[in-house]
Amino acid sequence: MSESTEGAPGAEETHARFVGRQDVTAWTTPAGRGLAHQHRRLSEVIGAHGALIASLAVGGAISVATAYSASRIFDSVSGSTGIQTLDKPILAAAKRLRSPGLDQAASSIARVFGPIGMPILTLTAAAVLARRRRTRTPLTLLVAAGSGSLLMTLSGKGMIRRNRPARHDAIAPFESSPSFPSGHTLNATTIAGTLAYLLVLGRRKQLPQAAIIAAGAGTAAAVGLSRVLLGAHWFTDVLVGWTTGTGWLGLVVTSHRLYLTSKRAPEASSKA
Repeated sequence: MSESTEGAPGAEETHARFVGRQDVTAWTTPAGRGLAHQHRRLSEVIGAHGALIASLAVGGAISVATAYSASRIFDSVSGSTGIQTLDKPILAAAKRLRSPGLDQAASSIARVFGPIGMPILTLTAAAVLARRRRTRTPLTLLVAAGSGSLLMTLSGKGMIRRNRPARHDAIAPFESSPSFPSGHTLNATTIAGTLAYLLVLGRRKQLPQAAIIAAGAGTAAAVGLSRVLLGAHWFTDVLVGWTTGTGWLGLVVTSHRLYLTSKRAPEASSKA
């Protein structure tokens, strides 16, 4: 994929900027317009793709710092009277729901969205989208999303070092790393959300867009709930995975919106 191809986006990337009827390059708040203006100025210096990488790096640093702070807050409020009081009752309820078929499905989800399957899925989806749209942007976004979620997971695990549920309460595949937060959940939330966002921008009709968004949200929900069902994580590990993953997803999407805005600026100027 040549730099010249990336510098001149194809028709699909130029026009696929709508979620429903909302133009993602339209900024309705003063803060948003100011951010878009600064991104365009940076794009004039290092190029739109360079500015995209820079905004993802800044967003990633913010997310990792936020994850670390969230871990500190969690550590201070958890305990016998804190949010961990949710964990044992929910695990007990999950154990009552177990069945051979459901257990096998949850184990399969754990393997597909695990440390081996998830990178393969992410890179494959990124390569397919990059080739189809003749731009490296999907690869940049998905790799950044996965890298950021990994750093957030490692930050939380290193801070809390929380024990997982007891082995006799769990189902294979067993894991030994710290429990907080759920890396499977955080990664799935970020990657599935980023992929859904990219696929939504490639369609004009609202029904397929809604179906894609529902599929992304359903994937994140299924991965998180499967971790509790397996006894691999406490519910609060999964809850933090959902919330921090959603926050990082929002920053990834914002970075891409800024990128599309900066790419559109020369086009808009030429039509003025």
